[in-house]
Amino acid sequence: MPIRTRWDGETVASCLRALEHGSSVQGVATATGVPAATIRTWTRGSIPAAGWRALAGGGSCERCGGPPHRFHDLADTRYAYVLGVYLGDGTIHTGERSTSLRIACDPKYPALIDEMADAIGELRGRRPHVALRRSCNCVVITSYWKPWPCLFPQHGSGKKHRRPIVLEPWQLELVERDPRSLVRGLIQTDGWRGTNRVHVKGREYEYPRYQFSSRSDDIRRIFTDACDLLDVEWRRWGRWHISVARRDSVAKLDEFVGLKA
Repeated sequence: MPIRTRWDGETVASCLRALEHGSSVQGVATATGVPAATIRTWTRGSIPAAGWRALAGGGSCERCGGPPHRFHDLADTRYAYVLGVYLGDGTIHTGERSTSLRIACDPKYPALIDEMADAIGELRGRRPHVALRRSCNCVVITSYWKPWPCLFPQHGSGKKHRRPIVLEPWQLELVERDPRSLVRGLIQTDGWRGTNRVHVKGREYEYPRYQFSSRSDDIRRIFTDACDLLDVEWRRWGRWHISVARRDSVAKLDEFVGLKA
């Protein structure tokens, strides 16, 4: 998607060509003086108009019309976390003039909202708009960007539990490299950590546990597959819920999830 920049087209094109030939983002940044964060933004689709012209003939994305995406570069970002957030409470809205990623959040979790906004801003290269909607008493994080459907190809019409949600091979590769972030994003949106209390043989017992809920069979499977990668034991609880209650598995999740804040 063309954007304005202070870098000329040839500089942009040379950076992207160097990456195509195997150079690292940090190496290109050192050699050219272009900030690494700026280069990463270009590789994700926000390529300057001058750079796009310099790269003419290099092909384009069939979905968004921008330059071809380098999805493996997302391994250096919090992509897996934002994927979990999107699968939990996210939607993508597409129109003739704009495309946006929107996340609906409970306003009583300001730290969680800040984390989501920061992670989305890292992917987008620009911090999203965050606003309280009094009509629904929720905070909505909104980020406008044409490539969002490319980064989250699970986007489609209708509710997620009424259509297939299958990760692309490049997404599976990123999740396998960073399953903790995916699980964190999923639990922060559609899960919780709390105390379970039971009455057995006249005695009261209580213990901490995590629960993840989704009406989508596919999204629950994505969650449990990530738990398997982390050796976190889980079990089905009811029709739409996944419970993690074994002490060692709860302790593992506590290392990178914990209570919502």
